[in-house]
Amino acid sequence: MEIAGRSSVLVNTAGWQSVVSSWVVTAAQTKSKKTLAKPNIRNVVVVDGVRTPFLLSGTSYKDLMPHDVARAALLGLLHRTSVPKEVVDYIIFGTVIQEVKTSNVAREAALGAGFSDKTPAHTVTMACISANQAMTTGVGLIASGQCDVVVAGGVELMSDVPIRHSRKMRKMLLDLNKAKTLGQRLSLLSKFRLNFLSPELPAVAEFSTSETMGHSADRLAAAFAVSRTEQDEYALRSHSLAKKAQDEGLLSDVVPFKVPGKDTVTKDNGIRPSSLEQMAKLKPAFIKPYGTVTAANSSFLTDGASAMLIMAEEKALAMGYKPKAYLRDFVYVSQDPKDQLLLGPTYATPKVLEKAGLTLNDVDAFEFHEAFSGQILANFKAMDSDWFAQNYMGRKTKVGLPPLEKFNTWGGSLSLGHPFGATGCRLVMAAANRLRKEGGQYGLVAACAAGGQGHAMIVEAYPK
Repeated sequence: MEIAGRSSVLVNTAGWQSVVSSWVVTAAQTKSKKTLAKPNIRNVVVVDGVRTPFLLSGTSYKDLMPHDVARAALLGLLHRTSVPKEVVDYIIFGTVIQEVKTSNVAREAALGAGFSDKTPAHTVTMACISANQAMTTGVGLIASGQCDVVVAGGVELMSDVPIRHSRKMRKMLLDLNKAKTLGQRLSLLSKFRLNFLSPELPAVAEFSTSETMGHSADRLAAAFAVSRTEQDEYALRSHSLAKKAQDEGLLSDVVPFKVPGKDTVTKDNGIRPSSLEQMAKLKPAFIKPYGTVTAANSSFLTDGASAMLIMAEEKALAMGYKPKAYLRDFVYVSQDPKDQLLLGPTYATPKVLEKAGLTLNDVDAFEFHEAFSGQILANFKAMDSDWFAQNYMGRKTKVGLPPLEKFNTWGGSLSLGHPFGATGCRLVMAAANRLRKEGGQYGLVAACAAGGQGHAMIVEAYPK
C-alpha cells in the first residue's frame, strides 16, 4: 500500500479542525422519515441495554474474574428491564482475551446471574467488534424465527490476563504427566533449560504482522498526515464531552456494581480532561522518538461488561415493553491487516448506508469506536478523499465526512474506556439513547478491529 507516499495528494494537511469547519448540515436538507422495515423480515428491537462502569485496569475490578463482571452486567439488565429469566431464549457474549477457566464466559455469567440452566449461551470473539458480533448473531436468530428473546453483551478484564509458560515448558509438563516410570521422568527433566521459564505474555498485536496496534496507529497517522497536535485536540474533545455527559447524567446505561469486599462503583473512572499543554509533555508510546501516538491520545486498557435485551418487536410489545430502537442493516468488512488495520469504519460506512438506502445526511447520531485519535482522524481523511475512494475502495466518489456536531457527542472509547469485548453494545446504546434524547431517527455505529476487520450498523429510533 502506498498511502504514505501519496499522502500529500490524499489529505489536506491544514488541520482536521479546518476541515471540520466545512462540515455544515444545511437546514434545506430534508430528513428522510421512512422506516427501514423490510417486507417478510421480523423487526428486531433493543428493549434496553446496560453496562458496568468501565474502569481502568488494575483498579476496583482487579481481583475479580471476567464472569464476575459479566454477571454484574446481566444482573443490571435484569433489574433495569424486569424481564423474566425464563423468557430469554439465548445468551451471547463477546470477549477477546479469554480466561481459560471460563472459556465460555457467557454460560458461566448466565448461570451466576440466575438464568435457567436450560438457557443456551455461547461466547464469540472478533477482537474489538466481539460485542457487535454477539448482537448481530442475536439479530439473526430473531429475524430467522429461531428465537424471540436474546441477551447479547460482552466483557473484558484486562487486570488479569492469562500468562502462559513457554511452549517448551508446556511440552515438558505435558510429557511428564504422561511419563510412566521414574527413568522416563528423569530423562525428560534432564532436558530442562532455564530459558524454558520465560513466560509468554499476551500482546495487543497482529499475529500475521507481529505489529502492535499502537505501532499501526502511528504509521496510519503518519500516512494520512495527522499531526500530534490534532490527535491531542481530538482526545481532549472526547474527554471533555464524556465529562459533560457524565455530569449531566446522560450516561444512563451505566449501572452501579457492588464489588465484593469493596465499595459500590457507580461511574467510569478513566474520564480525565487535561490540557493540551500537559498532553504535549508525554513521550511517544510506540514509535520513539518521532511517533505521535501517546498514552493521552490512545484508548486505555479497561475492565468492564455490557449487556442488552434484544427482542422480536411483536414479542416486546406483547410483554408491554416500549423498545428504545430497531436494529437495522449491518455489514462486516475486512482489509489488509498491515496497512489498513484500523480503517474499518471507512470501508463499512458506505456499504451499510447503501444497504439501508440512506445517505450520510440522513444520519442523526454517529457513534464510532475510538481506538486512537490518530485512527479516528485518519478515517475522517480517508472518508473525505476521492483519491482514496477511487484507488482503494473501488468507488467513484468519497464516502463523505460525518458532521462533528453529530459525532460521539457523549464521549467515546478514548475517554469512557474500551473493554475489548464489551464496546459494541456501548456504541449501540449510546446511539439509541442519543436518538431518543435528541429526537433523531437514524444512528450509525462503526468500529475497527484487529485483523483489519470492521463493522457498521444502522440503529433506528423507536417511534415515541
